[in-house]
Amino acid sequence: MPADAPYAEPFEHPSGARAPQLPPELVPGHVAVVMDGNGRWANRRGLPRTAGHEAGEAALLDVVAGALQIGVTHLSAYAFSTENWKRSPDEVRFLMGFSRSVLRRQRDTLNSWGVRIVWIGREQRLWGSVISELKEAEELTRRNTRMTLYMCVNYGGRAEIVDAVREIAEQARAGRLRGRGITEKSFARHLTDPTMPDVDLFLRTSGEQRTSNFLLWQAAYAELVFVPELWPDVDRVVLWRAITEYARRDRRYGGAVDLPGSDPERDDAPGTDG
Repeated sequence: MPADAPYAEPFEHPSGARAPQLPPELVPGHVAVVMDGNGRWANRRGLPRTAGHEAGEAALLDVVAGALQIGVTHLSAYAFSTENWKRSPDEVRFLMGFSRSVLRRQRDTLNSWGVRIVWIGREQRLWGSVISELKEAEELTRRNTRMTLYMCVNYGGRAEIVDAVREIAEQARAGRLRGRGITEKSFARHLTDPTMPDVDLFLRTSGEQRTSNFLLWQAAYAELVFVPELWPDVDRVVLWRAITEYARRDRRYGGAVDLPGSDPERDDAPGTDG
C-alpha cells in the first residue's frame, strides 16, 4: 500500500466492545504473544488437533485488530517454534501448509489496515513455499507504518542468540571485531531484526506460565501476563484486559523502589527486579 494512502479501520468486535482509554505512555509498544492451547481446545471438543489450529486463525486476526485499536505499534506472534519440529509428521505438514494458507488469506486485509509483516526465524528446514509466502507478505506490506507484525515462524530464542554469536565469532576470526567492542548494543545488531524494540508485554494464553524460548533477548525486562483462555477462545477483549493489567504495573528494570514499611537498608538479591 502506498505510504500516503489512508489505512482501513479494523472490523469491530461482535459484542461492540471498545478499547479501554489509556494514556499513550501506559500502552505497551511491543506485545509478544505465545499462542498456546490449540490442541487442548480441539481435544476438549473431540476434534483433531488441526481443528484447533484452524480456529486460532480468527483469534490472531482479532488480536491484531485489537492491538491496532488500542495503539500497540509492534506485535510478535509465536506461530511455529524450532521445537515444533518434534511434533508428529502429520501435524508438522499441516502447520506448514496452514501457515502458508493463512498468509495468503490474510495479507491483503493486514495490508489494508496498515500492518507491516516481518518474518523472524530460520530458513533451515522450512518449506520453500512457506518462505515464499512470508517474503511476499513482507514485500507487499513493507511501506506500511501503522503497526509491525512479527510472524515468528521456525523461531527459537536460543537459536537466534546462537546465530548471533556465530556471526560475531566469524567477524572476530576475520579480524573485523575485537572483544572489547562487543556490548549489548553491538550484540543486538546481530539478531534477526536489529530494529525490533524490546518487548514490553509478554502474553501467554492457556494458563501455562513459561516463556517457551520466545524472544529471550528482547523480553529480558518484559512484564509477563498469563491468561487462562486457550488460544482459539482469545480475542481483542482478552488482549485489552492483559494491557490494562500491564498499565497497572510499576516497571523497575532491576531498580529498587522503597515501599511503605519496607527496609531501606535491605539489599535485594543480585539480579532481581527488587
